[in-house]
Amino acid sequence: MLLSDDRLPTADIRRPIRIRRSADAPYGFEEIGALEAYMDSYRGARTAVIVGAGVAGLTAATALARGGWQVEIVEVGPPEAPSGWGLCLTGPSLRALDELGLSDACIAEGYGMSTITHVDMNGKPAGEVPLPRLIGARRPAMVGIARPVLHRILHAAAERCGVAVRHGVTVAAVDQEGELVRVRLSDGTVRRVALLVGADGIRSSARGLLGLETSLDFHGQMVWRALVPRPLWATGIHHFAGKADAAGLVPVSGRQAYVFLTENGVEQSVLPDAELAPRLQQLLETFPGRVEEIRSLVSGSESVVRRPVLTALLEGAWNQGNGVVIGDAAHAPAPQMASGAALAVEDGLVLARELERHESVGAGLQAFVNRRTQRCRTLVETSMAIAGLERVQRHHEAYALVESCHRLMAQPA
Repeated sequence: MLLSDDRLPTADIRRPIRIRRSADAPYGFEEIGALEAYMDSYRGARTAVIVGAGVAGLTAATALARGGWQVEIVEVGPPEAPSGWGLCLTGPSLRALDELGLSDACIAEGYGMSTITHVDMNGKPAGEVPLPRLIGARRPAMVGIARPVLHRILHAAAERCGVAVRHGVTVAAVDQEGELVRVRLSDGTVRRVALLVGADGIRSSARGLLGLETSLDFHGQMVWRALVPRPLWATGIHHFAGKADAAGLVPVSGRQAYVFLTENGVEQSVLPDAELAPRLQQLLETFPGRVEEIRSLVSGSESVVRRPVLTALLEGAWNQGNGVVIGDAAHAPAPQMASGAALAVEDGLVLARELERHESVGAGLQAFVNRRTQRCRTLVETSMAIAGLERVQRHHEAYALVESCHRLMAQPA
């Protein structure tokens, strides 16, 4: 339980501590627990429930709480930090995190980089892309970071701001009640808040409950990732073109990196865990040069994953009443631009800014969607185009598109 308000009891949060009037209860009254009473005491004020404790949800929670909102996050998963590989915090991510005072922590615990090195099918250098440095010449353009480390940094920031995080529970029903949103949670408790934020990923349940629908598009690719020791030569992102697939390496700390491989021309499928590392090694056999060293590291990895390359993009509104979806729930790019986290972090910060600038939540949400739609669409569509070029081994065209999109994303959010 992550709350800074001394008025909140530290006992069982569902223990009935008082009653309130309720048209839904059999006798016109209902008992409520400590956390619900805490949120209920702020009815009509700036209160928010956020669905999902990922990058988008935690960033939005911190940005809103810093602006004076009372925020509760509900997360269906367990309280343990997510396991697995890592991700890239590109320049736009760092710029937004810098405004929240979090960029230096990410730089210190991740691995700062400023270039992408492309290697052709013969193992020869095919060009180096310098990335825009958006938070100063003395700080890196991009940071590779392990997912559990980033989660810990974002979670701690939310905790410092007094955000409440509940695990093992999610949203079950949503109704607009005047200027409030009535949110029924999966444990049966109810919140009446000024704002509901769906930040629960590409398969968002909040999105459906708000009546916002989109398709999930599969791009004929499965992406592999494996956490390995960092080779000494890996001081930036390396991308290796293959005759059938593409591979690469991203440092996430001084000691670790993650290998990625994009497998082309395959159907969505699930492999047994025991087959993942051997199969990834087999796919890397076709690459020459330094990939041989990477391949040898995979056999010892205890963290190998294989996921379909999916994209999603909401057409039209991302909001309904006083509810809105952000991050991958609204716009999930393919991983080729390594910018899903950037859009998620920006969403959280821009959402808080627009709500601060407007008198009503509805006006703030509309301004947020208007401000974010084209930028996010461009990133998603560019990532899809890069995926398409990779499928037909037109790697040099993909390289140019990656570079131009990074320059475009360097523009203010």
